[in-house]
Amino acid sequence: MRFPHLLILSSALLGPAALAQTAPAAPAKAVASAATNKSVSALAVEVGSVVKGRLMDCPASLKLSVNAVCLYVQTPATSLRPLVRGKLGARAGDWKTTGKSSVLLVKDVTPNFVLLSTLSDKETLVVVDAAPAAKAAAPAKVATPAGVVKGQPYVLGSDLVGVVKVTALGSGKYRLSNADQGTLTVTVGQRAAQTDAGAVELPLAPATDGKNLIFPLSGLRALGCTATPNGGVLTVACGSDSVGLKPIVF
Repeated sequence: MRFPHLLILSSALLGPAALAQTAPAAPAKAVASAATNKSVSALAVEVGSVVKGRLMDCPASLKLSVNAVCLYVQTPATSLRPLVRGKLGARAGDWKTTGKSSVLLVKDVTPNFVLLSTLSDKETLVVVDAAPAAKAAAPAKVATPAGVVKGQPYVLGSDLVGVVKVTALGSGKYRLSNADQGTLTVTVGQRAAQTDAGAVELPLAPATDGKNLIFPLSGLRALGCTATPNGGVLTVACGSDSVGLKPIVF
């Protein structure tokens, strides 16, 4: 699992102005504050045991969580990286370095990270915090097939299996057939259709998504079929055959 936003945080926020802090005059008595959660607290204790730092207030410009622990360390970041990595063992990934900042993702019960930022040749800011939760991807927007009328119910040709046989004839033409009701030949994008008895006009033109016939529910009447509400579905009956389906409304 990667957290590219951690690199953005380290490179964008850890500038000289953000880190212009004065180290505490005396060592802190505790590694983590009361607000720190157990996972970050435990990691801060581990990291603190090898970096030998002093607690300091985390720079507000870093926009860290309330659980974050910041340590001022009088050791170069280049020396700290192998110490921290060795202490955490297999739980730690690889250091990701951007400019003067390095980020190490730690696979605890909840993902955490350690960030090292060079303050000077011999000074480093060490940050321990929970890794930001990855944002859930927005659901893909389903494109409305060309030719469909929004707000009107449609059915897929595959939904009619058992009552109507749908056969692709090529060039956008389809034949819908039922043993009791005969056949209906339609063309995508056209309301004009043909039954065994002659030409008819459908209420709405059929459409396709490139794979499936998308047929207007109201057009099934041209084949002598009926649609009856049945709870959350519709029962489509053609002659002696029937099937329950849920129409698609774009």
